[in-house]
Amino acid sequence: MKRREFLAASAAAALAAGFGDVKTAPAQWIKPREIPHRKATTTKMFKAPGMYPNGLAVSPEGLWIAQQKLSDLQARLWREPVPKDRGEAAWLVDWNGKLLRTVTTKSRNTSGMAFGLGCVWMGANTEPEGFFQTDLDSYLVRHLQIPLGPPDNGGGCHGAQWHEGKLWIVANRTHGNLRVDPVTWAPEFIIPIYTTDEFKRWHDITFDDQGYLWQINGNDSFKYADGKPGLIKYNAATGEVLELVDFEPGSCDPHGLEFHDGALISCDAGVHPGWKDLDSPSSGWIFRINLA
Repeated sequence: MKRREFLAASAAAALAAGFGDVKTAPAQWIKPREIPHRKATTTKMFKAPGMYPNGLAVSPEGLWIAQQKLSDLQARLWREPVPKDRGEAAWLVDWNGKLLRTVTTKSRNTSGMAFGLGCVWMGANTEPEGFFQTDLDSYLVRHLQIPLGPPDNGGGCHGAQWHEGKLWIVANRTHGNLRVDPVTWAPEFIIPIYTTDEFKRWHDITFDDQGYLWQINGNDSFKYADGKPGLIKYNAATGEVLELVDFEPGSCDPHGLEFHDGALISCDAGVHPGWKDLDSPSSGWIFRINLA
């Protein structure tokens, strides 16, 4: 075997074995896989019962919406008062936006929620971090830190999803979509969050009716006009990125994510790191994502 053929065969074998990047393999021998792209637009459905909606969860009774209140840091940055009532709501609405129920939780700066075991699960994105399992009478069942981190602070959350009896968490500290057993709180599986140099602001996740995992992503920006939100579609069994979606200019700013009646549903929180408060024209709206 010639030296060139040997090196090529060795590089291919190393990649197949899962050893990651092979430094000895010239880049021109390994053609990167092109990820398909498509576009999306958004259609407003109804406004949340209050500001700021930053998480969604579908249940048989309707749609749960998680409220995100200003953190101490955000209040200082925007020169606004810290809310006197620190409790954050989980609102249950019907599919016309009519308020059916309100659960008050101890979560802080909520960014992602799920509904399972008859409870709402609110993911905090500031101290004291973790997940707040709260029953429908607003009773705190458990406060749990995100696994694979320090026992007293597992880091912040940017999304959550209940799927087939498991809780999926968008774990900021590990940069991963983490599947957890909600009873034992044992971590079971993790999908690394796909990012690029430009698109590195991840958010909520959901599963469609085919079992694919979808996630919101976007660029870092300082105003709504410069924002570039998008979606990532994963193979939930392997973590392979199957597709990327770019939102058309003028679309709503996505934060929470759910799948209902054949369509992806999202919410525009009205609060976005780097932007002024309520910069997005669709702040507070629940909306449908239309894939081209």
